[in-house]
Amino acid sequence: MVEVRRSVCALDCPDCCSLLINVDENGRGSRLRGNPNHPITRGFLCGKVAQYLERAYHPDRLLYPQRRIGEKGEGRFARTSWDEALDEIAARLKQTVAAYGPESVLPYSYAGTMGILNGASMDRRFFHRLGASRLNRTICSATGTAALNASQGFGVGTEPEQFSQSKLILAWGANVLGTNVHLWPFIVDARRKGAKFYVIDPVRNRTGCAADHWFAVNPGSDQALALGMMHVILQEGWDDASYIDAHANGFEELRSLARKYAPADVAPVTGLSIDEICTLAREYALTRPAAIRLNYGIQRSEFGGAAVRAIAALPVLTGSWKDIGGGLQLTTSGAFEFNKAALERPDLQHRSALGRQARSVNMAQLGNALTRLDNPPVHALVVYNSNPAAIAPDQTPVLNGLRRKDLFTVVLEQFQTDTADYADLVLPVTTFLEHTDLYRAYGHYYLQMCRAALPAPGETRSNVDIFRLLAARMGFEDDCLSDSDDVLIDAALSSESPFLKNINLDRLDREGSVRLNLGEPGQPFRPFAKGGFGTRSGKFEFGAESLEFHAPAESRNGDGELRAKYPIELISAKNDDSMNSTLGNRDGVDRQTAVCEMSAEDAESRDIQSGDLVRLFNDRGECYLTARIGGSVQPGVVRTRSTRWNKRSLKGLGINRLTSDRLADMGSGPTFYSCLVQIEACPDVN
Repeated sequence: MVEVRRSVCALDCPDCCSLLINVDENGRGSRLRGNPNHPITRGFLCGKVAQYLERAYHPDRLLYPQRRIGEKGEGRFARTSWDEALDEIAARLKQTVAAYGPESVLPYSYAGTMGILNGASMDRRFFHRLGASRLNRTICSATGTAALNASQGFGVGTEPEQFSQSKLILAWGANVLGTNVHLWPFIVDARRKGAKFYVIDPVRNRTGCAADHWFAVNPGSDQALALGMMHVILQEGWDDASYIDAHANGFEELRSLARKYAPADVAPVTGLSIDEICTLAREYALTRPAAIRLNYGIQRSEFGGAAVRAIAALPVLTGSWKDIGGGLQLTTSGAFEFNKAALERPDLQHRSALGRQARSVNMAQLGNALTRLDNPPVHALVVYNSNPAAIAPDQTPVLNGLRRKDLFTVVLEQFQTDTADYADLVLPVTTFLEHTDLYRAYGHYYLQMCRAALPAPGETRSNVDIFRLLAARMGFEDDCLSDSDDVLIDAALSSESPFLKNINLDRLDREGSVRLNLGEPGQPFRPFAKGGFGTRSGKFEFGAESLEFHAPAESRNGDGELRAKYPIELISAKNDDSMNSTLGNRDGVDRQTAVCEMSAEDAESRDIQSGDLVRLFNDRGECYLTARIGGSVQPGVVRTRSTRWNKRSLKGLGINRLTSDRLADMGSGPTFYSCLVQIEACPDVN
């Protein structure tokens, strides 16, 4: 007998797919597939998730609590019991709080699961009640979110379904086929109807290869390109004056700014020709409807916030928001307006030993937090839904901090990651197939909920359950720290948002996936067709005073002295077949992330052939990869696929030895893609 059960993919992807899984009478799963009845998933899965059952049943899966028996970083552990592990964690946290204060405890988590419960519910309550330092979770989208909020007020955009109505689609820093594959059928549909599809990206990825034209923009120059397009649009009078007048602020200041960015001046900065810039501006302004799929790679640059604001201004200038199939999508997550206060209970901080709101620590500067932060220093670290030993920038201080003998580290994990190797205790956790959770998307407008489709293997527990148990061990008696999963979902849904009206747990249990309330049923959602921006003014804020182009210091247009020393711009982009470091245990993923792609010109000048071992280095560190020569990048750029596990890398050196902990201009986000390196052949490595 086989039962078909529902699930939802919890990986950090805009598609947030609805899944179906066959489960036999013994509770074992087989045949995981996309739900054909879901309007976005449409019955197919990406290569990452199609193999996910292999992860669930992998022989290396962590199934029992473990205590470290070797040195930190060695990865030697022995099995222990849950009672012993929880008692030790509670005792050590109590000792740390008594000796150094509760802010000496730091949680570290991000989007290892996108489930609302296992990502940001009981864990937040626990650390608020403890009085621990708050983590500023900036590692991925903080800069783009801050920029979009400053310009349009909240994070909503064009529905994916509407891309099929577009006549011109710009994938701007968006590798759709690799990181947003369920948008692709709508793009294919549009192209069948005659639409053009352009890619603007420093890397000619799979999506760029499939485009009508690849605009090979220099890293960190997207803002200059957007300003050059504005110059042409305004000079030719292709702007929508009536829409701008009714729904935007700061237009005259923007017009004055754009005058300074003629295509002849922008071309050498961007690496595009004058004709390419003018043609792109003309086609974008005069083709209706035109949609922009903007992705988060743009904002992982020193001035990434300004770049997002400049690009987001384009559909306002042309009035593209009025069109079905027009506008822009960076994210849709702003429409999922959960009651975060009820779910996360920040008020518990005032009942903690601290008695006030705790300090905030930026996760993009973990190395600094673990090696230089004082008043008080961090003495206890609890890591879950993340692998900072591989993914955090400026790895040398990060790993030095994790090696500290006086740092008590707990890691909640499914596999023995780089970070788990540094833990004092490792707690085994469930996958999304094995627990209840609630899911929002950032690439569509369907809210989803699912129960566990498979039994939890071994002694694995959900994050929610673990933090409930820890709260009890700590002696916290607040009723909310023992809330059930269903009560947590009810808290999240207790929102005044019209988008969530009449969506409740019972309905989600029945239907699994529910479209948000986005106006008239059956009508396309055009969030800004009649204005209605979420800014204080109710209008789009051009913000010209913050849009003057500045080149990142670590770029070809930046610090000349630094560029002379390190002449190659490194783009450590997402890998098509993995999700950051989550699937780094797969051999196929490891082979993909062990490669760096470079131009024939850069390779020839360094006497490097495809297949050669090369050393990438700068003042922060070094990394060894295998060269692949081709046309995927222009001269002066090298691309690696992120993120390889350090333990599988030569000398244990991952790509984030090279990236810096410099923060972007908005949102305190990281600048992974503002990174200069040198490359050399290294046939012999000792």
